[in-house]
Amino acid sequence: MPADAAVLEVDCCVVGGGPAGMMVGLLLARAGVKVAVLEKHGDFLRDFRGDTVHPSTLQAMADLGWLDDFLKLPHTEVRSLSAQIGDETIHLADFHGLKTAARFVALMPQWDFLDFLAGQGRRYPTFDLRMKAEALGAIELGGRIVGVQARTPDGPLEVRAQLV
Repeated sequence: MPADAAVLEVDCCVVGGGPAGMMVGLLLARAGVKVAVLEKHGDFLRDFRGDTVHPSTLQAMADLGWLDDFLKLPHTEVRSLSAQIGDETIHLADFHGLKTAARFVALMPQWDFLDFLAGQGRRYPTFDLRMKAEALGAIELGGRIVGVQARTPDGPLEVRAQLV
């Protein structure tokens, strides 16, 4: 990295602001861990994102106390699935019997889900989401990964962390 690179020190650096990266960053921050999540794009609006939030994820939202707020976002609830093949209807899934807080799959653009997680993360002072922060490579010291080099709109950034 250039000598003028800014340095950010955190406990954990997460590379990628997809569902897994955002959720782990959020949960770590909720536990008081100082975390930086690096997302190379300026927003979450991309067509390749998925559109389903499954009952297990909705249960996690309920366990965290966020389900009611989450379900205020525009979504469609799918409580069962079937397919028509010729003259025959095949029942594929019925979510009514699940022992979860939400017995359905929520159809919602993934960018709305990620924006929701980012909003929840911003509630915690130890959560640092860096948009337009493209990870370029790991920083290795003594055979151990100790950080990430990134390119940001503000210039080069070194994120130093105990866990990457």
